[in-house]
Amino acid sequence: MKQETRQVTSRNETFVQRQATKIWEETPHPTNPYIAETCRCHGYDLFELMTKRSFVDVLFLLFQGDLPNPQQAKFLETLMIALINPGPRHPATRAAMLAGVGKTDPTHILPISLSILGGSHLGAGEIEESMRFLRKQLKNDPTKVAQSVLAKCEPPAEGDWHPVPGFGNRFGETDPHACAIARYLSELPGARKILAWGESFSKALQPHDLGWLTTGVAAAALAELGFQPRAGAGLFQIISAPGMLAHGVELANKPFTAMPFPSDDKYIIENE
Repeated sequence: MKQETRQVTSRNETFVQRQATKIWEETPHPTNPYIAETCRCHGYDLFELMTKRSFVDVLFLLFQGDLPNPQQAKFLETLMIALINPGPRHPATRAAMLAGVGKTDPTHILPISLSILGGSHLGAGEIEESMRFLRKQLKNDPTKVAQSVLAKCEPPAEGDWHPVPGFGNRFGETDPHACAIARYLSELPGARKILAWGESFSKALQPHDLGWLTTGVAAAALAELGFQPRAGAGLFQIISAPGMLAHGVELANKPFTAMPFPSDDKYIIENE
């Protein structure tokens, strides 16, 4: 058999000679151009930000290019507190706990948990899609959208049902904690139309034991603040990281027995 060869052709692309960013400006040291003497974020001196602004303000500035107004800052801070810890029931947090008790190098606890949180099940993997869904449907009647969504899909035979990203159920029921957070955020001065639309959409789903998920709440709140969908997943991971790390570190100095180990009768091997 004659082996076929593919001709390699040039894409005629010209690469830039230097990397560029609008986010960060560094003034080179007078005697060593490889280190920075001063840093500016979107034009603001870093030391001035350190002395006059909060972490929430600078996080907003990094992605938006402008400092938040007081309502936006309070709104983002409230969101970050509400979602700072996914909780020990969340698979990503349990991954951090297992990594900690398993004597994993502490530098790896957070990356391990973030890799799980990056999935689509109650994770950052559905944030971008949820943000796009909410922005696309904002001009439509939420009750009619809910009816249309439910008419086009059926619940799975087992497991959670997420008919659209950011909305669904947990263990067959509506998540009351996520609904309470969404309700509280929607009443803050920084809230606008997206959370209100999501509230109506969630209520239309509740007769079917569906409603807000924490990912949907995060997506709606981030969209309210003007963050782009592509940034949503990473921001959700940043917000959730402290809680997961805290749980992992908590167990780092404890013995293996600090976590349950299923007995043999808990394992089920299905016949082919």
